[in-house]
Amino acid sequence: MQQNIIIAGIHTGIGKTVCSAVICQALGYDYWKPIQAGDLENSDTLFVQNNTNNSLTTFHQERYKLATAISPHKAAAIDGVSIKKEDFILPTSNNNILVETAGGIMSPINTNFLVVDLIQYLQLPVVLVSNNYLGSINHTLLTIEALSNRQIPINGIVFCGETVPSSQTFITAHTQIPILFSIPQFENISTKTIVDFTQQTNIKISNH
Repeated sequence: MQQNIIIAGIHTGIGKTVCSAVICQALGYDYWKPIQAGDLENSDTLFVQNNTNNSLTTFHQERYKLATAISPHKAAAIDGVSIKKEDFILPTSNNNILVETAGGIMSPINTNFLVVDLIQYLQLPVVLVSNNYLGSINHTLLTIEALSNRQIPINGIVFCGETVPSSQTFITAHTQIPILFSIPQFENISTKTIVDFTQQTNIKISNH
């Protein structure tokens, strides 16, 4: 039975793609980033592909490649592209699929369609990526509340970057959502970095 998941974040630039690389390397998930906005020559798909070597992983084509590194709704408007909910169809695969979202969950995809709407539309459980910065408790709790209000299941939290035990303890105690694993702040990221980390860490995705 497939155990597809969505990687969502409490904010932009907090480690969703690194988390995706770790899971793909450790568990051999397929990877799909439905929307890539900007940096097309060094996309998130290419980042994961270039920093993992698990032969089980297939990298599926993005549904939308937008030229400008801004919110998808604005990037699409600049490109003259109309994004519709019905355009997002999970790729066909016999493997587990990891879907990486863009930005935070309230980031707009079009004028009346948010990332959280896409998550709800795909009907997959979320692995939520958090990061320990000033304000991250607030952002994490708000994100969890927004997902919970829509009855979107959250399998667990992955903390990425600097470890702040007091923040992590508060978040998990307040939400009763488990920490799946934590990813340190890597000085340099490479296939070796990702492989070494996954070999030293118990990476698992369990239903909450």
